Amino acid sequence: MENIQGSCLCGAVRFSCENNFNQFHLCHCQQCQKTSGSAHAANLFTAVDNIEWLSGADLVKRFDLDGRAITSCFCQACGCSLPYVSGTGKALVVPAGSLDGQPNITVDDHIFWEERACWYDTALTSQTFSGFPK
Repeated sequence: MENIQGSCLCGAVRFSCENNFNQFHLCHCQQCQKTSGSAHAANLFTAVDNIEWLSGADLVKRFDLDGRAITSCFCQACGCSLPYVSGTGKALVVPAGSLDGQPNITVDDHIFWEERACWYDTALTSQTFSGFPK
């Protein structure tokens, strides 16, 4: 299995992991909406030790919500989501958008669908553009 690299937006934090993900969920829960700032989080799951920090590990900040199984890690320089070990310690969670290449699997499912953003369904049928609309 070959490796895949990832990074934050500003490039200060870079990582590599084996492209051997076993789950890929789009999570629509309200907590993931808050942590992602979007309609859902797109998270890949792999073995806990499947990561090598190439640069900027000292810039990675972890946030755990007290009393909840909600965690996020992000670059302190640009705020972008980064990989983290789940609260249970059983998986490495890798935000799909942090990868610089194609993961070995495609999306498995939409989870916590009933909590999806009230505007999500209509957004799927909205007009599309290759860049900003004119």
